[in-house]
Amino acid sequence: MENFSLILAIVVITALAFDFTNGFHDTANAMATTISTGAMKPKVAVAMSAVLNLVGAFLSIEVANTISKGLVDETGIRPEVIFAALVGAILWNLLTWLVGLPSSSSHALMGGLIGATIASAGMGAVHGDVLVTKVLIPAVAAPLVAGIAAMIASRLTYTLGKNAHDKATTKGYRAGQITSAGLVSLAHGTNDAQKTMGIITLALVAGGAVAPDSDPPVWVILSAGLAIALGTYLGGWRIIRTMGKGLTDLQPQQGFAAQTSAATVILASSHLGFSLSTTHSVSGAVMGAGLGRKGGVIRWSTATRMFVAWGLTLPAAALVGALAEWVTSFGAWGTTLVAVFLVASSIAIWLLSRREVVDHTNVNDTAEPAGVVTTAMAAVTPPPAGTRTDDDLTAAVPATADTPAKSSASAL
Repeated sequence: MENFSLILAIVVITALAFDFTNGFHDTANAMATTISTGAMKPKVAVAMSAVLNLVGAFLSIEVANTISKGLVDETGIRPEVIFAALVGAILWNLLTWLVGLPSSSSHALMGGLIGATIASAGMGAVHGDVLVTKVLIPAVAAPLVAGIAAMIASRLTYTLGKNAHDKATTKGYRAGQITSAGLVSLAHGTNDAQKTMGIITLALVAGGAVAPDSDPPVWVILSAGLAIALGTYLGGWRIIRTMGKGLTDLQPQQGFAAQTSAATVILASSHLGFSLSTTHSVSGAVMGAGLGRKGGVIRWSTATRMFVAWGLTLPAAALVGALAEWVTSFGAWGTTLVAVFLVASSIAIWLLSRREVVDHTNVNDTAEPAGVVTTAMAAVTPPPAGTRTDDDLTAAVPATADTPAKSSASAL
């Protein structure tokens, strides 16, 4: 086994940096609905999610093996290629975090890896069958399956609990939300932390530090789990706001249905080795749950921007990864230039984020008002009898800047 080279050390550090961004980028997947419905306080929620992300990292290595052994030809990959792939993934994560869009960290990593690999070794180095069956098909199927399941589950909970006391029902479902949020966090650690494990293992193989076809070493599993847990604890508050308040307004029953549906889809996919986007799964579940309550609406302006980001993730990260690989091919100075660009860009994005701070104190502010279509749908499709309150109407039809929320509700 060759010595652990400098470039390999840089790749491992960069991979853990990506894992860190993955953590705070995807905190919303587990905790947005729990925070938005008031089931848990924001800081407590992200702390619990961080611990369970770490635990989940040790449950499986199937997804890690998909990335390290299946997606690209590991025999033709240099450590610089992995570094370039990570640059594309990190920058896409940071840009979408800045604008509060819940895009897929998983697909950003896949895109960066595919683009850098093609730039280095050509199209033949990418295993197209694995890309289609274990990345692209799950990307489309996961949000649909999770959304339909969440919609059915939400309607079922309202039907079964229509005669129950509102306060008792709300309390019970909030407790259920905490449990289901923990399950999503565990599933996120099982699926997403493994992607970094896989990319580090691929780099170790490329650098000759471990034998081909090796499983991730224990230190890789531990470091990846810790990095994603730390990122999760810091909380991606911008995306939590979008997922919890920007897409729809959820009651505890809907939050429980959304989280349980998403966790089931993610855990099943992890067991099968699918490199699933937890973001797609949870977003689909949230929208399905939003439509599952009579009178529930989706803010389609936010959803449309989110769908556009989903479509751009793979190609955008691939393009940046390919450009970064082209620059690193010029040698050590090229790799240094890419590293400086990554650090400078990351700092610039962080400074831009300070212009409008979103944190645990304002995370439950509505990301944007409902549009004309959303308002009209809420007006003609009222909630079922027994659950209609001023708060529901205020959430469904936000007040204009000049009119108090109560006045908007009473006007209906």
